[in-house]
Amino acid sequence: MVLYKLEDFEPNYRDAFEGQDIKGLGVYTQGSDEKIGSVTDVLVDEEGHFRYLVVDLGFWIFGKKVLLPIGRARIDYNVDRVYTIGLTREQAESLPEFDERQTLDHDYEERVRGVYRQPTDYTLPVEASTPVDSLAPLPTPATPTPTPTYARDDYTYEREPSLFGLNEQENQTLKLYEERLIASKRREKTGEVSIGKRVETDTARIAVPIERERVVIERVTPADAGTAVSGREADFREGEVARIEIHEETADVRKEAFLREEVRVKKVVDQETVETQETVRREELDVNSGNLPIEER
Repeated sequence: MVLYKLEDFEPNYRDAFEGQDIKGLGVYTQGSDEKIGSVTDVLVDEEGHFRYLVVDLGFWIFGKKVLLPIGRARIDYNVDRVYTIGLTREQAESLPEFDERQTLDHDYEERVRGVYRQPTDYTLPVEASTPVDSLAPLPTPATPTPTPTYARDDYTYEREPSLFGLNEQENQTLKLYEERLIASKRREKTGEVSIGKRVETDTARIAVPIERERVVIERVTPADAGTAVSGREADFREGEVARIEIHEETADVRKEAFLREEVRVKKVVDQETVETQETVRREELDVNSGNLPIEER
């Protein structure tokens, strides 16, 4: 089984505890309120379950860090304290020291668990003025319960609820649930745009200047009209006496294709925020205590 530091397993673990941090809380013995140290870290398993608190025993044993199974701890955020359940100074001295550079294997955890499995021995105090001979005989101690041993391959934390289970008398938790709206998006086809071309016919007009030739015949009376001429000069004849070619221009119109414009087609995404509403449920706690005093925090 692999153990992880809480912050390595979940960097935002404080959000789950509403901003509260178990690291740094003072550690006290249950009943006597004697401070023995402080929590420096938390070790969780592969599923994120709390398994050990790393406790610096600076008030008991300077410079020594040990592992405290979560089942032997009671966390009280109201006073920012962690209370140990059944931990004695003798057990603390017997616990193997925790070293962050050391691999936490099954053998090391068994050494830790073995200390917590041992029953606590209490020595009866002897008054200095009382003779030893006058003491009443001590009762025969009962046969100690053998310490259980577990194989490496089949050990699970659930097999020792006294070490890794939350003490129901010390910690009772009721979970209140509520519903929340979770927004997601899905992409749907709303249609399609088809783009094509068509040919339209129009009548175009163009003005072309052209030239036409024509023959102009002018008859004029010369200044020497009436003057007699010789028979040689007066050449009377019939038939064609002159030929003149006449030309004209005609409009020669042809059609050529020219690039008129470019049409660019693309898609753009418009963003907007839509609001929706739905009925959600939330559990609230009802406490029926009669006339018993109840303090709600």
